[in-house]
Amino acid sequence: MKSLKVGICGLGTVASGVINVLKRNQNEISARAGCSIDVVQVASRRMRDNCDMQGIAFTTSIDELIDNPEIDVVAELIGGYDLAKDIVIKALNNGKHVVTANKALIAEHGNELFALANSKGLVLAYEAGVAGGIPVIKALREGLSANQINCVAGIINGTGNFILTEMKDKGRDFADVLAEAQALGYAEADPTFDVEGIDAAHKLAILASVAFGVPLQFDKAFTEGISGLSTEDINNATALGYRVKHLGIARRHAHGIELRVHPTLIPQAQLLANVDGVMNAVLVDGDAVGQTLYYGPGAGSEATASAVIADLVDVARAVLSDSPVLVPYLGVMPDKLVELPVLPITEIQSAYYLRLSAEDHPGVLAKVSSIMSDSGINIESVIQKDKERENEVIPLVMLTQTVQESKMIAAIAKIEALPEIKGSVVRIRVEQF
Repeated sequence: MKSLKVGICGLGTVASGVINVLKRNQNEISARAGCSIDVVQVASRRMRDNCDMQGIAFTTSIDELIDNPEIDVVAELIGGYDLAKDIVIKALNNGKHVVTANKALIAEHGNELFALANSKGLVLAYEAGVAGGIPVIKALREGLSANQINCVAGIINGTGNFILTEMKDKGRDFADVLAEAQALGYAEADPTFDVEGIDAAHKLAILASVAFGVPLQFDKAFTEGISGLSTEDINNATALGYRVKHLGIARRHAHGIELRVHPTLIPQAQLLANVDGVMNAVLVDGDAVGQTLYYGPGAGSEATASAVIADLVDVARAVLSDSPVLVPYLGVMPDKLVELPVLPITEIQSAYYLRLSAEDHPGVLAKVSSIMSDSGINIESVIQKDKERENEVIPLVMLTQTVQESKMIAAIAKIEALPEIKGSVVRIRVEQF
């Protein structure tokens, strides 16, 4: 039986998972690929004991691995930007296919890297870069290829989802849960990418490109984090029949696309609202199939390795068929990509959850309602909570109907200018899907 020779850059969690799963499931994988897939060399700064390295050459030189004539495909499993980009470019220029789990690399440099891979007639695969072990890229590029995709929305960062789940279930505050997430290894020492939506925006940019057939546009994505959320707002959402989730949302319009990551209220009866802990889920709406949901682990050694190996199987099939690029990198042929702009956040349409603190004076709610009405905003429901102490402000909670964000921004500015309103108005977008 023929063999696809693999070189792996990195020997961390994902790389060890790839090696272990390839060895454990060798018979099943080779039967599906049409040939054996063998890791022949690993390049890393140091040897680790987290996997079975028997029969695998080890080097500390990435250039040695990339220059190894025996290797057919390079798996970039280091992460980061500059070094990873150099690895991919060198590998492609050396005539080697590339598989990567690096969403940041693809989101920010994918347009350039896909162009290079296409010019060389080589595969550049990245299934593991989005939603870990969930095969959502394959679903969009292949399984749903008959559809015009209208919307992709999902929970695509497990760290943020774990934090929001703990805040809802146990009433804990953000800082407390974040510290636990860091202790458990779910969050980095610097959690900015996870809690401020950057990691999710990387993944969303990729999903949007594959779904809509547009170039990658990560730099235009709107991001809003979860660090400012309070347990009060999460509890209010629950009382209103909603859950708060940190969502990535990409939606197609005739004149552009939405590309946004932010906290969102979604009805608690929906499946997406009940995805808890570190799990991921992606909702895809297609014109022919309707809504489909993809759920599973968004990270982890063997879950992510599952996606990496699926890409290796695709490379093996392509090599055996002597037609390397069987599926276009972003789902459509490179010359068919459509230049749809990303809409500014002020142009999106959404319903809203608002919480404001008002002095206990007659007519305050009437003033707020008047501002909303004059701004063309319909109020769906209002909750006015009782004050617990004398001279304490009264919390007012409102749900609005769908309105353009620019109108909501202007209305909030007028509400905050009222002398009876204390502090800023808390605003969270609401989606029904």
